[in-house]
Amino acid sequence: MSTYRVELVRTVDDSYNIEIGFGLEKQLIEDLRAGLAGNIKRFAVVTDSNVKPLYADRIYEGLVKAGYGADVITFEAGEKSKTRQTKEFIEDTMLAKGYRRDCCIIAVGGGVVTDVAGFVAGTYGRGVPFINYATTLLAAADASIGGKTAVDTPLATNLIGLFNQPRKVYIDIAAWRTLPKREIYSGMAETIKHACLADGDFFDYLEKNMERVLDIDEETCEYIAKRNCEIKYNVVMKDERESGLREVLNLGHTVGRAIETVSGYRLLHGEAVAIGLSAQARLARRRGYMSADEVERVEKLLLRAKLPTAIPDYIDRGELVKKLYTDKKVKDGCLRFVLEKGIGGVVCFGDNVYSTPVSEEEAAEIIKEM
Repeated sequence: MSTYRVELVRTVDDSYNIEIGFGLEKQLIEDLRAGLAGNIKRFAVVTDSNVKPLYADRIYEGLVKAGYGADVITFEAGEKSKTRQTKEFIEDTMLAKGYRRDCCIIAVGGGVVTDVAGFVAGTYGRGVPFINYATTLLAAADASIGGKTAVDTPLATNLIGLFNQPRKVYIDIAAWRTLPKREIYSGMAETIKHACLADGDFFDYLEKNMERVLDIDEETCEYIAKRNCEIKYNVVMKDERESGLREVLNLGHTVGRAIETVSGYRLLHGEAVAIGLSAQARLARRRGYMSADEVERVEKLLLRAKLPTAIPDYIDRGELVKKLYTDKKVKDGCLRFVLEKGIGGVVCFGDNVYSTPVSEEEAAEIIKEM
């Protein structure tokens, strides 16, 4: 018997830039000409049915005008499209159009688009480069940055996916003006989450400037976009693959993701996360990590952002409790929550441990209270 060792030690630099600005389509084309995607000449523009006529078509036209080969691949807008079936559709479309490993994917849209397109990029041809062009406040705050890509299934949320970093992220604040007001409100949930978990001063800023954000004041929106990136990357740079610290970015998502699914996606992602933030704050108060006044501040800020803090009557509470077990933080069959510590911090429960076991009974009590 013999053993042969395969040495595959590598150092990988996945660093990239995030560009925040207004009307960045031309900048994207200029960056490609300057070598952002290397020598690649063919691009698959992946988008959804809402974003296609607003931004994806313009980016496609810019690519063609610059002499690149390009196609627009469109799927139905909405969280229900974040599935293996959508991923398969994109892959089959690319195969039918002759795309091979010498291509690049440009994801144009919100969180569902960037999640699914980034997942496709990680597996297509065993990996092709991709670029995120975020057109929503929600994507700017969360999904387009950080490298987590995934799809959902009826049995689990975000458990089918991979870590895959883009070549660059563009956050086009001008695109926010085309969003329905409800989408703007929804997008604020992840921003409030970042303030809750990492920056009390940022929370104060949001309390003072919420109406300016909702009115898409340029200076205010540029500031919150930048601060979102800074907060998220202070976490991601320390724990890219969620070995511990990165779990803090899941604040509010244990209940949030479950209620989003149980609602049949009648609730937008940010609306569901807002309810989840309220739930974790109440649980944190029970356990002595937050005061009643701090919980009230969190819920008041969510309400000022036009976000819900209570579970709608049409939600089956028993079904919701069961759905909590599809959360990716569940370990050994036990529910786990990330909990806020005051305003601007999270609780550390041990060496690099940022989520804590919560019994089904206690989770059900919080849900009943809401």
